[in-house]
Amino acid sequence: MIHVEGLTKYYGAHAAIRDLAFTITKGEVVGFLGLNGAGKTTTLKVLGCVLLPTSGRVRIEGFDVVENPHDIRRRIGFLPDTPPIYEEMTVGDYLSFVAQLRGVPRSQARARVEEAEERTALGEVDRVPIRALSHGFRQRVGVAQALVHRPALLVLDEPSSGLDPAQIVEMRSLLRGLRGEHTVLVSSHILSEISQTCDRLLVIQAGKLVAQGTEEELAQRLGGGGFVSLDVVGPAAPAVALLSAVPGVLQVTVQREEEGVTTLRVDAPAELRPVIARALVMGGVELLRLERGTEQLESIFLKLTHGREAA
Repeated sequence: MIHVEGLTKYYGAHAAIRDLAFTITKGEVVGFLGLNGAGKTTTLKVLGCVLLPTSGRVRIEGFDVVENPHDIRRRIGFLPDTPPIYEEMTVGDYLSFVAQLRGVPRSQARARVEEAEERTALGEVDRVPIRALSHGFRQRVGVAQALVHRPALLVLDEPSSGLDPAQIVEMRSLLRGLRGEHTVLVSSHILSEISQTCDRLLVIQAGKLVAQGTEEELAQRLGGGGFVSLDVVGPAAPAVALLSAVPGVLQVTVQREEEGVTTLRVDAPAELRPVIARALVMGGVELLRLERGTEQLESIFLKLTHGREAA
């Protein structure tokens, strides 16, 4: 769906992005992460045919952003950081107008508008002027205009910006529902949303791509990403002694002791759950829970960007 190679964009003497290269396959939901000023919005605007690259190539469904921008615009839905809305129009009229701009046949326009409103929970405000809507509803209108023509690719720049907790949950559900039917590239500062909705991550810093992969892959790459979380009955000492003797275990940490149950974290570079379970049971410790985990996205992000300032 997206193939980027050597993508660079200068503003005067300042390189906003430098030599970016990545590929996104059809149906993926990919999170685009970076600190403010890292180059995320510039990259998304190039993909959305809003900005021309200084150098490098970008192809979307085989079309080049420089040579075939009109073909690409017909295939994508783009939500910039500020939703492109006309406040004097009602929600329904505005989405009908966007559908017309996007080439939706007149006979299908109303059905597409209703579909977009249903997916973004806007049906109740169809006849309400956009200027009368709250920020959260305006953000939904921005997502709806990106969806109304059923694009193959959705490029969303901070779709959850300014939403309240309930609306964030609704946005998360919406993004999950797009998987497979659309390819989605989404930028967000709400790391929990990226973690729960995206298949893969791209991390950009100072205009350069510093990491890409699944959350688990990035955790493993940074070292110590793999761990086992478990609950046992009784005090910590017997379990700690047994686990510390298991070959491959790097560290055993007691996280909590409450009401006769101890929660432990076992850091290990390989999959040791069967060995850990066997060691505890054979040692006479009752095992209640055993799960494999990875570092949280917040920790991964901080490690990738720690001490690096955007140029």
